[in-house]
Amino acid sequence: MSSTATAKQQRSGPVLDWAAGHGPVTGALSATTGAFAVATTGAATSMPPTWALAVGAAGALGHTVVGLRVRNAGRTLATRAASWLVGAGWTTWAMTHGPLTWAALGSLATIGVGIGAAARSTALFEEAREEEAIAAEQRQIAQELSAERREIAAEWVERIRRICNITVRVLGVEKWETGAGYSLDLEPQGGITYDRIAQYSVQLSADARLPHGCTATAAPGIHQGRTIMDVTTVNVLEEERTYPADYGPLSVMTGIPWGYRTNADQIRAYLREQCALVVGPTGSGKTNMVHAILAGFARAEDMLTWVIDLNAGSAGLPWVLPALNGEIHTPEGKPVRPGVDWLAGTYDEAVTMLDAAVRVAKQRKMGYQDLLAKANTDLLPISPAIPQIMLVIDEGAEILASTDRQMRKLGEKILEVIRIARAMGLRTVLTALGATSSVLGNLMIRREAKVRVALTGGETEGMDLSKMFPGTRGLRVDQAPYKGSGFMGTPESPAALFKTWRVLPNQIREIIAATSDRHPVLDKLSAKAAGPAYTRRWDADRIGWMRDHTPRTDEGADNAPAGPGLKLSALQGEQDSGQDSPEDEVLRRFRAEIDAQFATAPDPNAPDSDAPPADRGGLNLSALRGEQDSPAQREALALLLAAGTEGTGASAIARALADAHGTTRQTVVGWLKTWVDNGTAVRVGEGTKARYVHRQHAPEN
Repeated sequence: MSSTATAKQQRSGPVLDWAAGHGPVTGALSATTGAFAVATTGAATSMPPTWALAVGAAGALGHTVVGLRVRNAGRTLATRAASWLVGAGWTTWAMTHGPLTWAALGSLATIGVGIGAAARSTALFEEAREEEAIAAEQRQIAQELSAERREIAAEWVERIRRICNITVRVLGVEKWETGAGYSLDLEPQGGITYDRIAQYSVQLSADARLPHGCTATAAPGIHQGRTIMDVTTVNVLEEERTYPADYGPLSVMTGIPWGYRTNADQIRAYLREQCALVVGPTGSGKTNMVHAILAGFARAEDMLTWVIDLNAGSAGLPWVLPALNGEIHTPEGKPVRPGVDWLAGTYDEAVTMLDAAVRVAKQRKMGYQDLLAKANTDLLPISPAIPQIMLVIDEGAEILASTDRQMRKLGEKILEVIRIARAMGLRTVLTALGATSSVLGNLMIRREAKVRVALTGGETEGMDLSKMFPGTRGLRVDQAPYKGSGFMGTPESPAALFKTWRVLPNQIREIIAATSDRHPVLDKLSAKAAGPAYTRRWDADRIGWMRDHTPRTDEGADNAPAGPGLKLSALQGEQDSGQDSPEDEVLRRFRAEIDAQFATAPDPNAPDSDAPPADRGGLNLSALRGEQDSPAQREALALLLAAGTEGTGASAIARALADAHGTTRQTVVGWLKTWVDNGTAVRVGEGTKARYVHRQHAPEN
């Protein structure tokens, strides 16, 4: 309703609801005025007085029948029937003796007051009667529930006494709304704490004959002398549930849902100050868990996601390629932004990303001092204007535990981000293949990664839950044999069974499209600190590895006869014509549209794209980039090529790389084996005389 209409309504007086029922006052007024009108009209027209009496008797009978059908009280039936008969009697008398005498008018007013008082009394009586009926019904239900709860309480008091040798008192039994179980509020006697009961979780579950996948777990109560025992009676982890279709906005402050507990309630990860560690062997659903995490981060309005995956970027590619390839658009036809803000799938790009993260953290510490002082806090206020950066590093725990020289350097940068960037809003999510001593041996991980997930999938090897969740008892791998299920613990929620949602490929595309306009833009101060490494992260030469799906062969090379010397045509990743490929043109157009639509920060140090490349002497190994995982591997492959038909061995390559890269013979042996398996190299000879020849110089060529 507009303000003009409201003003007119106020000037015109109160609005009457003619559809509303009569109350005691309006009902009495209606009855008396109606009787007076009938009496006056009847007297003027010489109407037979008995007609009014007949109408009153019919009204009394009709209301009595209706009252009986709705089960009104006898008092109510009598009052309404009497009102009709008294009104009809007065009307009959007034029609005979005249309605305009003082005696008629006074008696009519008295009858009106009496009808109103009687109606009010019966209304209160009916309300009290109805409330009493409802209360009686509720007492009956409560009595039945109370009987069931008392039976459950007595059963568990006896069970805990018999198995745990502990006397408890049950203060409450609450059934879960999902119907998957119930919780008991226990008060152990004699100063016993919850952990004494928790260590008997397996025995209690077996004695209660709970279904497989259901447990009875004890957790801290409202204070140290109370315990909450959650008893699951329906195994909700057995069924597969897809990621919720509600892609509504989230925030780092309100937590990001990662899955659901055995009571079907969502469990959230609060990562403003905490890092996270997710472990899971092959086949446990760890990659799907990463997608569920990325889905939650994409929905957040105050978070940007940077992903490092040295396994060809497989964890982040589904969140990037649909946008880069122009496969998804908004309803208005505009391009969408990738689901993650930066993706590193190579060693060099990962180093670039981590260096930028360190610079951002340090620059925020210096540049936001006034903001911190104004907010009177030492934690940077995170918001869409100053978003939190989440680094998701697939198998990052293995990087930290690696003995390889390059991986150690990468691990040091990861630890630096974890160590210095908590207050400035940069946190990490690391994944690992198992909960082993090598993974959890780092003090920084144990101290900072308070949000922990162990996906078991029934796998027992390398899943030491006591190391993953120290101090928590009663956790067994066989309790979560389903893919995507395991245990999750946070500072707000003790470690317990949970399961993550299944994220389907089409859902990833839906989430990218639904959240594109929700992603924040990196604040100017941080973007300036990140520099060109960040602003040019989607350049064609930086993301070329995302499109190089198949290894290049000589089939597309020039048909000119091969001359003497080293042949590198098989390793060329770019044509020498100087013309842009169709893929480069699409990427250039995509970047221009993104810059125009989302105001991406300009690159202050962008080189002139039209400038010719500088001439360089010596062997050009740029064609090897994107094919191998590290500079050391690329140089090793170049040495293998340079060895020609004679070939070379692991020891010779290791000696050549030792000074520059610190590469060991064992590492080179692994590379050579991989190259032999994928056909890049051929092994000639056996034992100590074995040597390796590049496929271009192999004898069969």
